[in-house]
Amino acid sequence: MSDDPAESVTEPTAEGDTETASDAEASGFEDAEVVDAESEPDESAADASATNEVEDESVTVSDRVAEYDDELAEEVAALEARVSDLETERDEATEMASELESRLKRTQADFQNYKKRAKKRQDQIKDRATEDFVERVVTVRDNLVRALDQDEDADIRDGLESTLKEFDRILEDENVEVIDPEPGSDVDPNRHEVMMRVDSDQPADTIASVFQPGYEMADKVIRAAQVTVSKDE
Repeated sequence: MSDDPAESVTEPTAEGDTETASDAEASGFEDAEVVDAESEPDESAADASATNEVEDESVTVSDRVAEYDDELAEEVAALEARVSDLETERDEATEMASELESRLKRTQADFQNYKKRAKKRQDQIKDRATEDFVERVVTVRDNLVRALDQDEDADIRDGLESTLKEFDRILEDENVEVIDPEPGSDVDPNRHEVMMRVDSDQPADTIASVFQPGYEMADKVIRAAQVTVSKDE
């Protein structure tokens, strides 16, 4: 062995070079595997993100605000509660409105049916009342026919007076009153129709005579009495 420093330096052998290259190659493969692992999607990270999103849905705005300002978070929480109450009231009002609308439609239908039934009853009552009235009036006509069938020389006055009384009785039963004012009474424009002014012994502007009597039924004038009125003096 030489004492020369230059000679003491060990030069790399071929075998050393081979081992160094192998080590480098192995190191390169490890780096490649690391790079490939980083390039693949991380499924666990995606699952964690989805879990956070689900958890975030349960987190209210007030919870998020509380991370920065507690007082503001309380106001937000109160507003959230108020909104929830208003939504509940809205749903209840909508349901009530729907129920009231259905009830109104049923009431309208019932009222229309009631009107039809009431009109039918009124028509039936009117028909029966008219039928009853006609049945009683025809008896008066029969009496008049019998009176006219008598001999020409016969006195039919008593028969006519009897028939008139019967007819008046029928009118009274029907609440019909005769408007036949006495001479000298005041003129009632609602019950009397002035035909003309005449000279009369009655006071001026009073009824002088009745030209044709009138009739009223249940305080309703069916036909006004036709009268003459005394002239001014």
